[in-house]
Amino acid sequence: MIQVCSRCGTRWNVRDRQRVWCPRCNGTLLAPSPSPPHSEWSARPTAPPMRASDQSGQNGPPRLPPGYRWIAVRPGAAPPPRRRGRHLGPTPRYAAIPRWGLVEHFDAAELEQRAAPRFGPSVAALRATLIATIVVLGVAAFVHVLRYVLLIINRSVLLNPVVAWLATWLGVLVSVAALFLVFASMVLLMNWLIARRAAAFKHVGRQEHRPLWALRVGCLVPFVNLVWAPVYVLELARVEDNVARLRRPIVVWWVVWVLSTAVSLFSIATSFTRDAQGIADNTVTTIVAYLTAMAAMVLAGRVLIGFERRPVERSATRWVIVADQADRSEDQSGVPVESEGQNPAA
Repeated sequence: MIQVCSRCGTRWNVRDRQRVWCPRCNGTLLAPSPSPPHSEWSARPTAPPMRASDQSGQNGPPRLPPGYRWIAVRPGAAPPPRRRGRHLGPTPRYAAIPRWGLVEHFDAAELEQRAAPRFGPSVAALRATLIATIVVLGVAAFVHVLRYVLLIINRSVLLNPVVAWLATWLGVLVSVAALFLVFASMVLLMNWLIARRAAAFKHVGRQEHRPLWALRVGCLVPFVNLVWAPVYVLELARVEDNVARLRRPIVVWWVVWVLSTAVSLFSIATSFTRDAQGIADNTVTTIVAYLTAMAAMVLAGRVLIGFERRPVERSATRWVIVADQADRSEDQSGVPVESEGQNPAA
């Protein structure tokens, strides 16, 4: 069976199935005929004979034989037929409120988990304590800056006794308040860590391998907490599968905390001097100690916020919609006329 392209004039052997589009130029194929068509359409179209309109300088399109017309088609394969949606019928109406619907069932374990109270301090109280500690540490650093300025003035001018008394005892008062708030923050952070670890291990179905006394000793005893408290926090992040996200904040907080402890020890060791230059140097060291302690508290709050952004009970699994592979296959009717990538022209 032979079909001729109405655009390029190529004859195609379509064998036993009629085709519509020309594989070469996407032109419309003429009706199949067992014998070759007229010689006028058997080859590529040549220049049409000159007409009166052509002699005047206007070239028109070639005329088609009777029964044919030009059809504009888009390039590529023919568009798939549109599917008509089936009639769904009239909109349902109810005289009363329907009593049927989706029923949500809760398991007993889930209800117990929701009803179980959470031990440990609240996040709001812990955040307020950290903010108060940071503010007091900043005020203490500022007071010692003023004290250093008064020491410089005292080198040439005798200070008023009231001013000297206020500078001395105000620094002592602010230092005691800062020490008290730092200890309170450490206790609250320890209680939060113990409660968070208990909830995390219970959520994953594992038993807490650290005894309670070890957690308290590792978080409160000086110099011991520099090693074990960050280890406990890293273990919590590993249980909650947050190591990749929280490793860097925890390590930065750890390093700043160790540095703050070292500067504070040096400040305490040099605070027993009695000469003017030694007192001035100790004041500068104390200012640096308060600033590093304030940075350590800020980083501890950042680690706390990093944990609280994702509660223990909330699952980290996200369900997304994926297209079905079966929907991508297109239905093809009949057997292809020729092999893929080949144009068997007759």
